[in-house]
Amino acid sequence: MNKLSPSFERPSETCPMPSKHAITTEDLWALKRIGPAAVSPDGRWACAAVTRYDMEGNEGSSQLWLLSTDGKTQKQLTRGKSDGEPVWSPDGQWIAFVSKRGEGKAADETGQIYLIAADGGEARRLTQIATGASGLRWFPDSRRIAFSSWVWPELDSEKAQARRLKEDKDDKVTATVLEHNNYRYWDHWLPRGRQPHLHVADIATGKTRDLFAGMKFHLSMQEPGPHGYDISPDGKEIVFSYDFDPDPKLGAPDIVALELKSGKWTKFTDDRGHADEAPHYSPDGKWIAFVSSDIGKAYNEQARLWLIERATGKVTGLTDSWDRGVNAPLVWAADSRALYFTAETEVAQPIWRLGLDDAVPTELIRGPGHGGTAGDLRLNADGTTLVYSRAAQAHPPTLLAAAIDGTGERPIERFNKKLLGALKLGASQSVTIKGFDGNPVQMWILTPPDFDADKPGKAKWPLMQVIHGGPHTCWNDTWHWRWNMQLFAAGGYVVAAVNYHGSTGWGQRFVSSINGDLGRRELADVEAGTDHMLATGYIDPGRVVATGGSYGGYMVAYMNGNVPGDRYKAYVCHAGCFDWVAMMGSDGYFWIQPELGGFAWEDEARVLKQSPHHYAANFATPTLVIHGELDYRVPYYQGLAYYNTLRAKGVPSRLVFFPDENHWILKPQNSVLWYKEFMGWCDRHTLPKKAKRKQDGT
Repeated sequence: MNKLSPSFERPSETCPMPSKHAITTEDLWALKRIGPAAVSPDGRWACAAVTRYDMEGNEGSSQLWLLSTDGKTQKQLTRGKSDGEPVWSPDGQWIAFVSKRGEGKAADETGQIYLIAADGGEARRLTQIATGASGLRWFPDSRRIAFSSWVWPELDSEKAQARRLKEDKDDKVTATVLEHNNYRYWDHWLPRGRQPHLHVADIATGKTRDLFAGMKFHLSMQEPGPHGYDISPDGKEIVFSYDFDPDPKLGAPDIVALELKSGKWTKFTDDRGHADEAPHYSPDGKWIAFVSSDIGKAYNEQARLWLIERATGKVTGLTDSWDRGVNAPLVWAADSRALYFTAETEVAQPIWRLGLDDAVPTELIRGPGHGGTAGDLRLNADGTTLVYSRAAQAHPPTLLAAAIDGTGERPIERFNKKLLGALKLGASQSVTIKGFDGNPVQMWILTPPDFDADKPGKAKWPLMQVIHGGPHTCWNDTWHWRWNMQLFAAGGYVVAAVNYHGSTGWGQRFVSSINGDLGRRELADVEAGTDHMLATGYIDPGRVVATGGSYGGYMVAYMNGNVPGDRYKAYVCHAGCFDWVAMMGSDGYFWIQPELGGFAWEDEARVLKQSPHHYAANFATPTLVIHGELDYRVPYYQGLAYYNTLRAKGVPSRLVFFPDENHWILKPQNSVLWYKEFMGWCDRHTLPKKAKRKQDGT
């Protein structure tokens, strides 16, 4: 086959405009990024934080915008620099949000709760809590707000907390001393001696109270966000997720309810070896829905939907017979008889509905084309209007609204419409190939905006394999800010992206198929994808590269030692796992045993077989290594060890090291450099000789 299938989407060809241009890195950073929306009780308005970036200032700023859910009106509500996390009061009068404002001595050192009238005006600061506020939820009476704050649990007053915070900042000793498992996360050390406690703030007085004071409870130390707890419809109880293991590793939290007046608590899920999270009360107060993963069965077990009957404490699985993972947040129908959520199914992530009496969920809303990726689902109080985001290969996340039955979908904002209208984007196709052991495997193909499969003569197209991380994630029909395939295609590459064995979206068996045997099946799948592309006839076999980040970085390092010859002219390894033995320094070291099938001291041969560094004698392909010093998930020394190994062997290699970035490259100017280095390295090894000499300046 040397022509594209008719199933290709060609958005740029529908309405050709001479003024359109291929996307650039500057375009990517000029696009606005829209946060989750809060919905007014009557469903007429949504409020969302919109972030825009200043390339010269190398920073972003976010403000709140009001968006009418009929899609006709959008207007700016706040003008701060860091306004976010909006939540609408149940009576519809107020929008609470988190911000850092003020100047000089009056400036907020930590995020505080601010209130603004829903019809506009000046925002007022509600809290002045030294340890900061985040993760907001309104109480049903609209007179109180719950929030989380990192406190020293042994201190009994806000003054004591503020004093301790100052002492901690002024302390000349910066060492951390500990005797527990979880002490850092992604790019930060968990605060010394502090825990995220739930608090409540009174709207009239601004006074706050620690709801967990004197108790052993705290929210998740990793991500203490608003989905970690909920408030009962009568305002008398909160429910949250808490791990009773005093020193958890993988973590198996249970669902706990706390009576606010008496302080009495109930553990509903009782040490069953599951990770129980994201609890949410039904509007009638009879039920608590939550998501749960049976990590005792498999560390990467998909999350299922579960239900607690409050009156009896009975716990029931609702999606045990459905082979897909359920995402939070969970949204209840107004009559408490159904739940709404998003879930991946192959390359799409639609919105689903599950009635309490249904055997399996029903797909409610899917986007056009390949289906898109929906998220940030919200529903107004009377249960009539759904608001959510959706991204696709051809556009970044946008906010949409629809009726509760899924009809009448419409966009409710247009922040990026003009810029997207000026871009020529590549066409995307989803194909199925025969991967490891002949199993069907999905692969994306994305082509340059000016792609022509019948390009004359020998001027065929270069191919870029882009390998996703995880490994238990998926290249969805979505928009990626850091690994933007449209940007790669705009550079003149045909892009292939394989959803290899271990990817989500195809059921639990596919997810768990690589457990204890990393690299082998995934490599076979990627190689099958490259074979498929070479068989089309429009790919130049002398201009093929492979790239990947995180687990994808692991894969290209593994490929360097296991793919013979010069099949790939270059690799790009971003934040890749290089040495599984040394990965014990990761913040997620406790995943190594179930991922690899054992620790190195338990089965050294098995671990080494899965580790790229074990195959260093075979390394021969030029490699660009990229890493951030603040990466605690794949510690930076993994990248340095790989680069040093390549240099010691005389393999052409280049290192791009960011001392101020973590697992991801998040700063605008660093991102511009990242894309420049990424594309420059691939071009160096795929451009014709004349162009190559010009690029290298030789």
